[in-house]
Amino acid sequence: MDSTLGLRERKKAETRQSVHEAAVRLVEEYGFDAVTVEAIADAANISRRTFSNYFAGKEDAVLWGEEHRFHTLVAEVRAQPPTVSGWQALRTAVHDLCERVGGPGEWASRTRLAKRHPALLARQLANHAALERELAQAISEHPSPIRPRVMAAACLSALRVAANVWVEEQQARPLVEVCDEIFEEMGRSFG
Repeated sequence: MDSTLGLRERKKAETRQSVHEAAVRLVEEYGFDAVTVEAIADAANISRRTFSNYFAGKEDAVLWGEEHRFHTLVAEVRAQPPTVSGWQALRTAVHDLCERVGGPGEWASRTRLAKRHPALLARQLANHAALERELAQAISEHPSPIRPRVMAAACLSALRVAANVWVEEQQARPLVEVCDEIFEEMGRSFG
């Protein structure tokens, strides 16, 4: 039974990833406004109804990779030893996440898309507000819960600035290096 459930969950994850990749690819090629949910579903080889089982709209499909990474980031902050400060927990989790991202790929594409399409940017900002609350809660679990919401907001601002600098520099250096530089600068206030 568990292996069947595991297979089902793997298939769902593969479908979600496929739809996400199709959405990003189509929006990059044709622009956000020109792409329909039906086109994304066709490109992912699923029905419109199946699309709706996974995503509420095309914004969700395009930004799913970011949301997935955000959940990973919150989990990594919570996994930090309770002896570290909230800022250090954030910094370590972001560093590890950026190292895993590696090359330009989707992160750079998503940053460029959000800059060009106000609907995506608006959705991204709404996602960031939700993440900010989750990060603030995760930070407050550490022994120094001073200003957890400010630290969470600063962390997200640092990530946004890092992604924009990285894209503007045409990914000339690893994202983790840009993140580390910005977090070092901000750490002078929160360290």
